[in-house]
Amino acid sequence: MSPRRNRPKGGDKSPATAGDPGDRYGGFGSTESWQGEEWSVRHVAGASAEGKRYRCPGCDQEIPSSVPHVVAWPEHGGVDDRRHWHKACWNAKDRRTSRVRRSRNAPRY
Repeated sequence: MSPRRNRPKGGDKSPATAGDPGDRYGGFGSTESWQGEEWSVRHVAGASAEGKRYRCPGCDQEIPSSVPHVVAWPEHGGVDDRRHWHKACWNAKDRRTSRVRRSRNAPRY
């Protein structure tokens, strides 16, 4: 007796979502309005993070690999406009000041 197969046989994606720049992140996506623009927002599970480290524009701290976070980009922007945010920083983006304060030892990049 062969083991049961839990995955669907057809791995094809629909053509409507194949060109989505945030498609490779998985999770669920939505559109939010912020600073007068529409932003595409994708929630990334920690397991699907690629092993890269990103710097959150909200708090200027690193997002280690395998940590759940949010990827956001302007609706009419390209792939280069994507930014990776901590979930808490994305939710608090309207309450933050315009200037991020760094500690003395924080990197400048």
